[in-house]
Amino acid sequence: MSSASQPEEPSVALRDFDVFTAHEGKRLQRALVAAYGPEDGADIYGDAMLRAWSDWEVVGTMANPAGYLWRVAQSSHRRYRRWTRKPKFPSRSMIERNDLTDRDLFLSLGGLSDAERVAVVMVHAHRATYQEVADLLEVPVTTVNNLVHRGLHRLRVHLKEA
Repeated sequence: MSSASQPEEPSVALRDFDVFTAHEGKRLQRALVAAYGPEDGADIYGDAMLRAWSDWEVVGTMANPAGYLWRVAQSSHRRYRRWTRKPKFPSRSMIERNDLTDRDLFLSLGGLSDAERVAVVMVHAHRATYQEVADLLEVPVTTVNNLVHRGLHRLRVHLKEA
């Protein structure tokens, strides 16, 4: 057999990037969707991962590449948004059409600050540890603790009113 017919081995950089996207990239994507909504979050995740791939020789050697890409995504989001526009989350009518049982909770999440929503969703929906969220957001663990505590308090208050 000629060497042309055998598949090429992926480069070490490609394998490292694949490992990163499978673990940290998934967490970054979830955090961005929680912060900026499904449309903008997915778009800026794509921008961040494109940046990661194009600069992987540098990004791959960083102590916290996901934290760096979180900051890249935040900068990218500034280009996407208009000053008065909040993240687009599904409306009440869309949720009712989909017959979701937790629609009040879902709608209440839209009332949290971006940081509170990311912390609450990452910790309680995606089972990330406080340390993992702190590393991703590049903030102290105590900040994540406060964000989760305040976010849950606001959710409880809002859900009692609903």
